[in-house]
Amino acid sequence: MKRFVRRNTIKQSRLGKNRPKLQRWRRASGRHNKMRENRFGYPKSPRIGFKTSKKESGKIKGKTPLMIRSASDFNNASENNILIIARTIGARKKIEFIKKANELKIQILNQKSSEVKNGLK
Repeated sequence: MKRFVRRNTIKQSRLGKNRPKLQRWRRASGRHNKMRENRFGYPKSPRIGFKTSKKESGKIKGKTPLMIRSASDFNNASENNILIIARTIGARKKIEFIKKANELKIQILNQKSSEVKNGLK
């Protein structure tokens, strides 16, 4: 998927240089702005034709995301889902979910390697 970033992200740290969290799209404006004029060699702007197909839209790594807020939500999960554990879940429950997901071969999106190591001990 194409990543659209605002102008000068390559130059300025506060706009997202080496900081992906700050890389947000803003339309280029300005009288002599090369990006606005769609000049060759400058970052692309979003336009018709870059849209993701309906089949792939809303998916992460080709799988449908499923938010886990409780144990009952986990029971609805399958191999076609990629799990996102809610931030309200505590460490003990999170480790239980990680163990179960490993047994069922279901991928979890927001897990740290330290949590996995602690969960498997």
